[in-house]
Amino acid sequence: MEIEKFSYDNRIVKQFANATIFWGIVGMTAGLYAALQLVFPQLNLGLEYTTFGRVRPVHTNAVIFAFVGNAIFTGVYYSLQRLCKARMFSDFLSKLHFWGWQSIIVLAAVTLLLGYTTGKEYAELEWPLDIAITLIWVVFGVNMFGTILKRREKHIYVAIWFYIATLVTIAVLHIVNSIELPVTALKSYSAYAGVQDALVQWWYGHNAVAFFLTTPYLGLMYYFLPKAANRPVYSYKLSIVHFWALIFLYIWAGPHHLLYTALPDWAQSLGTVFSVMLLAPSWGGMLNGLLTLRGAWDRVREEPVLKFFVVALTAYGMATFEGPMLSLKNINAISHFTDWTVAHVHVGALGFNGFLTFAVLYWLFPKLFKTELYSKKLANWHFWLGTLGIIFYAVPLYWAGFTQSLMWKEFTEEGLLKYPNFLETVQQVLPMYAMRALGGSIYLTGVIVMTYNLIKTARSGSFVANEPAEAPALEHEASHTGEFWHRVLERKPTLMLVGSLIVILIGGLVEMIPTFLVKSNIPTLSSVKPYTPLELQGRDIYLREGCYNCHSQMIRPFRDETVRYGEYSKAGEFVYDHPFQWGSKRTGPDLQRIGGKYPDSWHFNHMFDPPSMAPGSIMPPYPFLLDKQLDISTTPAKIRAMQTLGVPYSAGYDQKANEDLKKQALAITASLKKDGIDTKSDREIIALIAYLQRMGTDIKGQNKMTQTNK
Repeated sequence: MEIEKFSYDNRIVKQFANATIFWGIVGMTAGLYAALQLVFPQLNLGLEYTTFGRVRPVHTNAVIFAFVGNAIFTGVYYSLQRLCKARMFSDFLSKLHFWGWQSIIVLAAVTLLLGYTTGKEYAELEWPLDIAITLIWVVFGVNMFGTILKRREKHIYVAIWFYIATLVTIAVLHIVNSIELPVTALKSYSAYAGVQDALVQWWYGHNAVAFFLTTPYLGLMYYFLPKAANRPVYSYKLSIVHFWALIFLYIWAGPHHLLYTALPDWAQSLGTVFSVMLLAPSWGGMLNGLLTLRGAWDRVREEPVLKFFVVALTAYGMATFEGPMLSLKNINAISHFTDWTVAHVHVGALGFNGFLTFAVLYWLFPKLFKTELYSKKLANWHFWLGTLGIIFYAVPLYWAGFTQSLMWKEFTEEGLLKYPNFLETVQQVLPMYAMRALGGSIYLTGVIVMTYNLIKTARSGSFVANEPAEAPALEHEASHTGEFWHRVLERKPTLMLVGSLIVILIGGLVEMIPTFLVKSNIPTLSSVKPYTPLELQGRDIYLREGCYNCHSQMIRPFRDETVRYGEYSKAGEFVYDHPFQWGSKRTGPDLQRIGGKYPDSWHFNHMFDPPSMAPGSIMPPYPFLLDKQLDISTTPAKIRAMQTLGVPYSAGYDQKANEDLKKQALAITASLKKDGIDTKSDREIIALIAYLQRMGTDIKGQNKMTQTNK
């Protein structure tokens, strides 16, 4: 049998590894800054580009798509070549992928800080960047699948199954959720509205966690953990069950983010059922990883790489146990909108994604540079700093979550809310926010220690850009009679890709088709009218400033919420909301029924100096809204876009929309003048006031609350 000589491309691996470290520090620093802003609101600086609402999406996108994304590509480009015994399909595509992805990250950070956002969590990037992501993902897919097709190894190893599922599912999620109608060069509206948009967004949001933060990392675990432990994977059959059960069940679970909302009950129940079922394959994968270390536990004490792997898998097990529990309605009623969810997410992000990334980097750098790790002692220091950082981060936020929920729900013996002022809750959890920031700083310190250690490791060795390798050419053999069915599938990557696509489409189609096509799922309300042009412009300012990061617009049918906020939310109220704005965290109170509750002057002063109207508020000030002129040149295009999306503005209304806008602006200006506030009618603050005063007013009697609340 002829042996073929070739080389592995290590340069692309090194580039992605360096980018992982760099963006990890950037993303975590942005997160620490956002955490400190909640404790010290002065850090918002009163500037347009440094408010929490703009910094927080930069943090989430940087950590998810920059840090984790580059880590995925680092591991895939290294392991895929060796599992396939082939160089990457195209060096040019590898370079295009790397520089294209880094360019998207930079543009994402810049545009988000400038306020260009879709207003959809974890999918904030505007339409040009969505297109760019699609194109670069295709580049990655062609390069990856081309490598698999030209492999010299007949068997497709389990790690590659997870890579294939990640490739196809992320493509589907991104495309479906990013269907939007461009309005200007950097502004678009979601093609979906209200309930439908919420379903699609959290189908995407939950499965971005599943297929970007989980499945590729499980693929990395299946390759790098056995390598580091020098042990085979514990169970081949368990890995088969783990893979197919996980990708089938995960895609159904999105609605558990929308329990007790206006989403139809049947969709909520599906999300709950499949979330609970997810516990089995998730723990199967965790156990498969931990049991791979059988016979190597004595080395765990000595090898920092194995320590990181063990904690990563433990954190994965904790997060995937807690997730199904949080999808149970009785528990979700307590956790949702609180910091409990934030703690849960960060156990997975810091523990599973972070620690597994660190393990891969510590194992990889000595291999790339043909040397030993510079300092195991520093790696152990990093391990303990990271572990303590997670504890100091998560535990206070769990406590904060319980505190928030209990305070929100507590009534006096007379049947009144014990804490009617929302800010009483905020003040109570500030010490816990301070502890969270401390935990984040400890964790970040560990990352900086790792960076120093890896730089010293690289400098002590000699990098081999093109690593020589050899292997016999792949021989296509006829299948053996009676061969295990999955063995056949493991030789057919195209069939594996198609099978994965079919499996992940089932859940999404079952949930979406009835929601979109069965009208009874979203009953229309005749009292709900489209936004006026000024309100539409104000809503876009609300989105631009990231208000959804701290405020919900979804009142659940609980006694405490209806007493505090007003009538519970109805599906038909959101039919003109492109995109929906239900939110996922209440750092501030729900705003759905805020319209008409306060005079225009209250909102004006509140945006200029929040504590002046709400003592103890940690909300950023927005003085620039009082000076910035509203751009009404976009109004006609926005009206036409809404008409295209089905909003029933009259024909030709786009040409006279600005006339109505100016009339409403003058009315608000006159109202402010009565309260001693003299301002121009063409300022952005006027549009924002118009939107805030409209919210929830389509439902009669919605603000007849039994208690006041600030």
